[in-house]
Order: sequence, then structure tokens, then C-alpha cells
Amino acid sequence: MRRPASPTRTTSPAGTAARCLAVAALAALTACGSPDTRPPASPAGLTAQAGSATSVHVMWQSADARDGVTRYQILQAGAVVREVPAEKTMVDLTGLTPTTAYSFTVRAGDAAGNLSAPSAAATVTTGAAKAEDHRPPTTPTRASGHPDGARAAVLTWAPATDDTGVTAYDVYQGGVRIHTAGATETSTRLTGLQPDTVYTFTVRARDGADNSSPDSPPVDVTTATATGKGPSTAPADFTATASPGSVALSWNPPDTGRPTAEYQLYVNEQPTTIIQFGTGAVPAGRAEYRLSVAEPAGTVWSLKLRARLPDGNWGSFSAERRVPLG
Repeated sequence: MRRPASPTRTTSPAGTAARCLAVAALAALTACGSPDTRPPASPAGLTAQAGSATSVHVMWQSADARDGVTRYQILQAGAVVREVPAEKTMVDLTGLTPTTAYSFTVRAGDAAGNLSAPSAAATVTTGAAKAEDHRPPTTPTRASGHPDGARAAVLTWAPATDDTGVTAYDVYQGGVRIHTAGATETSTRLTGLQPDTVYTFTVRARDGADNSSPDSPPVDVTTATATGKGPSTAPADFTATASPGSVALSWNPPDTGRPTAEYQLYVNEQPTTIIQFGTGAVPAGRAEYRLSVAEPAGTVWSLKLRARLPDGNWGSFSAERRVPLG
């Protein structure tokens, strides 16, 4: 018995077009899902400073956020000696040999595993080994600073002295070292700052045995707003004075156009309390607040605060003050 013939399949012009579009869409999706093989740009601005006879401080500029960098590799003589996450742009390399020349490069890596070409090399020679040294340098004096636009600041200071010689100056902000300058420098430019923000910087001198001096007097610098217009939202002239069992705070409210009744206080980088002035008690001029403490005398607190703005957001932080409790 003959089996009936299969029906003939026909395709209309419209069906053909639809099928072509489907194939094109699939190709596009395939292309979109293709692996990322494009490496980031090479890091720029690499510098290397000898911190001691056996250590070197290496710094570079952060990558463009659009490059998707997740890590940096530090290379010495072409070999990777350290890897750091993307948020770090400086590293101390230790265990080196005294009076030896070194050449370092840095390359950036992204989440897909792509690595940039190495940066331009930075060369440095470590100092000579010296006898055991436990005496720190003197405190850098006459520290001062000023903003350089919305995202940079310039600091200056008087040279420190040391029995074996100063090898570097370290700049700290919020208790964290953010920059290192050379032994002969008495001025440096800090970049990567935020607009309309109060920063409190200190400078420490360091010698060849990595002894650090006490902090210089604090330097408050307020960066410009991004547009160059408008008042700062940070409380100004913030002070903190410790006495037995308490810390007295004082500041000038920011110019928001309205009375500022609410502030958020941070202690040691942690939000600690909300300071609220009730109706009729909002200071017309300088504000004051006394904070009770129970910690042992000699405990060091780092304090700063910010104001609740009329739009409901928190403003910029005040300068930071470090005080030993009484």
C-alpha cells in the first residue's frame, strides 16, 4: 500500500524575512555574549620612593572607572611581587637589599582576566644599612595648605630633622596614610579628593629605620564645589576639648539658608549619636554640645560631624579632631 506523500512545505516571503530576522537576532545575541578580551589602559604616574634601606614606597594614578579595573600587579624586573585590589594605588615593598637599584612597573587587570601592558618604569635605589635606630625624626612644623580646585589640595611644611636623616614625609588623612613625599620635599599636591569637602591633613617625617615623627599640626583644607559656586555644607571651625568625663564640642553651622537643628556625630569613623536642638533651642550662631564619656583617660578619640540639610540629605563632614580623653 502506497503511503501518501508528505505535504509540500512552502515559505512565504514574509516567513523568509522573519526567519532571517531571527537568525540576525541570534547572531547579535551571540556577539553580545562574546568574551571580553580588551585589556585596560596601562597605569600612569608611577613613582617609587626609598622608605628605608630595605623598603620602597610605590604609588600610581588610579585607573579610569570605565576600564573596569579590579586589581593591580606590581612587577620588579618583570616578575610580579605584589597584587593589590583596585581601590589601592600605593604599596610598601619590604625585604629589599640596601644600596641596590630597583626598577618597578605596574599593570592593571579586569574581572575578565585581561591585563594591561606594564606602565612606564620607576627606578629607585635603596639607602645604606645603618646601625639600629629607635629615635624618630622631629615633628614637621609650619604645616599649611590650600585647595587647588575641587579635587586637589597643596600642602607645605618646614623640614624635620633626624640623627640619621629623614628619608620621606607621609601625609595622613583620617588616620590613614594617603601620600608619601620625598626626603627633600617640603610641598606636595594631593589629588583624587572630593568636591565641597573638608579634609584634615597631618604630615609625619620618617627615617631610614621607619621611625615616624609625631603628627604635624593639623591642616584643614576645604575643596571647592564642583561648579565653583555655592556655600559649603560642612560645619566650620569644629573644635573638641576633653575634660574628665566629657568632651566639649563647638562649631559654626553651615550656611543652608535655614536654621540647622540636627547633626550626626562620628567617633573613630563610626556614627555614634544624633545631636538635635529642639524648637526654640537651635543656635543662631556658634553651636555647642557636651558629650559624656566613660572610656579610660588617655583613650584617643577622633571626632567629626555633619549637618542634616534642608533637603533631608546629610551634608559634608566637618574637619576631624583627635583628642585624648581626660
